[in-house]
Amino acid sequence: MIELDHLVKKFGDLIAVNDVSLKIGRGEFFAMLGPNAAGKTTTIKLLTGLMKPTAGSARIAGFDIQAQPLEARRRMAYVPDFPFLYDKLTAWEFFRFTGQLFQLDANRIEKNSRELVARFHLADFVDRPLEGLSHGTRQRIAIVSALLHDPEVFVIDEPMVGLDPQHARVVKDVLKERSLAGMTVLVSTHQLSIAEEMADRIGIINDGRLIAIGTRDELRTQSGSLGALEEIFLTLTAAPIVAS
Repeated sequence: MIELDHLVKKFGDLIAVNDVSLKIGRGEFFAMLGPNAAGKTTTIKLLTGLMKPTAGSARIAGFDIQAQPLEARRRMAYVPDFPFLYDKLTAWEFFRFTGQLFQLDANRIEKNSRELVARFHLADFVDRPLEGLSHGTRQRIAIVSALLHDPEVFVIDEPMVGLDPQHARVVKDVLKERSLAGMTVLVSTHQLSIAEEMADRIGIINDGRLIAIGTRDELRTQSGSLGALEEIFLTLTAAPIVAS
């Protein structure tokens, strides 16, 4: 469902993404990890069509994001770490607007919105202008709007930013349920616990390269470390481990 083929992105002399190839199958929950400035967000922007690659290609459900952007985006949802919302709209208005962008009929928008609002505990906020809501509430609204059209591929950058433990649990549960039902999920995060708890496979990016990929056991073999994911990550990215 997600295919990256020798992706490269250069900014002048800086190679932000360096020959990244990756395939993520239908229903797979994939976590992308990496240090700051490793290339995670740039890779996601290339995948979602927000940036044009210097070389290589990205496909969603078989559609090239550059050559067939509308077909690819119909099948995808993307939630950045700080999503843009139209602040003067209420949540209900924003859901209707988003649903119409994906050409959903009014009944489907209403049905899906109400189900997701209940699941994400948003009933007390849907009639308020978005500009007055907390960051965590806005994050949940962004996730609901992204799920409205039942995407085949869901890409999210730092999903738990601003969420309290209760609502973080809801997001985890919903994404895992959707993944088990066939939705491909790509999560980029610094929170190793999310990858450890949720992911079928994990990819680690460092200095623009995909340096390791696999299950946690496979990453242990690749790193030569028998410890937890934190130790594996630090070993693979050559960060020093400080004894406590």
